This record gives sequence, structure tokens and C-alpha cells, in this order.
Amino acid sequence: MTWSTDAIPDLNGLRAVITGVTGGLGLHTAIGLARRGAELVVTARDAARAEDAVDRIRRDAPGATIDVVSLDLADLADAKRAAAQVAGAYDRIDVLINNAGIMATPRSSTKDGFELQIGTNHLGHFAWTAGLWPLLDASAARVVSVSSIAHTMAGSIDLSSLTPEGSPRRYKRWQSYGESKLANLMFALELDRRAKASGSGVVSVAAHPGYASTNLTKTGPSVGGLSLPGIGMHQVTRIVGQPASHGAWPLLMAATDPTLTGGEYVGPAGLRGIRGRPTLVGMTRVAREQDLADDLWAASEAAVAVEFTI
Repeated sequence: MTWSTDAIPDLNGLRAVITGVTGGLGLHTAIGLARRGAELVVTARDAARAEDAVDRIRRDAPGATIDVVSLDLADLADAKRAAAQVAGAYDRIDVLINNAGIMATPRSSTKDGFELQIGTNHLGHFAWTAGLWPLLDASAARVVSVSSIAHTMAGSIDLSSLTPEGSPRRYKRWQSYGESKLANLMFALELDRRAKASGSGVVSVAAHPGYASTNLTKTGPSVGGLSLPGIGMHQVTRIVGQPASHGAWPLLMAATDPTLTGGEYVGPAGLRGIRGRPTLVGMTRVAREQDLADDLWAASEAAVAVEFTI
């Protein structure tokens, strides 16, 4: 049976927390959940863009309940602060969608000195989720980590990029992006494994949007100023990629399909995962390497200075 948004159940009384809703996948995921009655807690770095996003969500889902939390995933102290704010303000989280991210940026660093892509896409979300864990665990929440078909470009993860010294290798923006998305996928699988081993009711799944037309293709390569590669990639994506609203389908399925029990990966069914209706999809062998998953978890704990015990 082909999944569609009609399959999303009634979400009245449930609370969904979504990172990165000022455009693209996060915005359309928020709209999809709000239309079915979910209360939203959304995060953004830019207050003005967050206000615009809230207005857009309420146009599509009149009467939606939406709270906004400031969150900069490239700043570990801010990720921890935001998690503590959310954990202190709410009695439960039913769905957490770790969506925010950057792509193919020029070489740059987070506030804490980590390579920007692995630091934002993985370490920021790792620290954020660790801070939310007691509430997620008590709520038996669904946690969705957003990966990418770009995880297939990574044959492993250079764990030295998670150290203060950083990786000695020459920076390659797509290699680093692929590794950050592989880290997102491995985090989802390892979170699920540890949750099940501990008897937690948390369900951890991963999703990817295929080749979706979002501003990420322009803003990532253009960090530090507009670039011709970024502009060119964005124009190609607008032609080849599926709309952001369709790219959000796998995220919505991952967040709401009651048949998912944890450890699944959801993505588009058509054209080698580039577009189409969402379904369960495969992943690379390295994504399932248990030794690397254990090492990544330990390296992430050391990098963010948090013991993420489940």
C-alpha cells in the first residue's frame, strides 16, 4: 500500500519538537503535523525567520499551537541550553524530529572549533538529544533523525574530526557532508539499539528526503558569501529535485507510522531514492557497523562533554 499524508493519524494532544523549521523540509514537516492536530515546539536560529515560518504554518493549519525555541546547533553551549529550556518547560515530548542541518559548506568551524558540518549536523543534535533524553524516555517518544542519500558517499567516519585537534586530511566539502549524514543515520540506529537494550519505550528511526528542492543547496555552499557553485546547484536542484513538500513525506511517515518499531530507514521509493512516495529503504553496510557505532558514540560524548547514558 502506498503511503500518503492521509495515513497520518489524529495527533491531537500530542507534542512534536522539530529542529530547523524556517524553510524546506522542516517547514513542510511542521505543517503536515499541525494539520493533524499536533502541538508544535519548533527551533530556529533567526527570530525573524521563525516568525515568518510560524505565520506560514498557521496559514496552512489554522489554530495550530506553536512555540518557538532559539537553537544554534553550531554552538554546543546553546544546544545544551535549549534542551534544558525545553525539558523544563514541557511535561512530555511525543515526537522529536532532528531535521536542521547544513550542506557542502566551505571549510569553517563551529563555535567550539569542530568542522562545521559534522559539528552542526551530528554533534549539535547529539548534545541536544542527550539533554532531552530523560523527557524523551519518560514520554516513550518517537525520535526521527534526518539523514541523506549522501551517506552512501562515506566509506567510514573520520573520528579525528570529533577531536579538538580536528582531522589532518585535506578538507573536501562533500566528503564531510556525507560523513555527517552517515553519522546521523548511525546515531539513529545506535539510539534504537541502546533504547531497546535498556527497555526504554523510545522508538528511534531515520529518514531521508531524496533529492529535494530546498534552499539548503544554495545556502550551504554559499556560507560566507554567494558562490557560483551554490547558485548553479540550486538551479539544477529546482529542476531535478522533488518539491520540499514531497521531500518531507519520509519525515512525516517516520514520525507517525504506528507500524515502525525502531531501527527503520524511510526514504522515497522511486528513481534510486531521489523522489517518490516514502517507503522503507536500505542503507550502506558501514551504516550498520557496530564497532564504528560504538566508537562514534564514545567520540561524540567526549566531543560534547556529555555522558549520554541510556
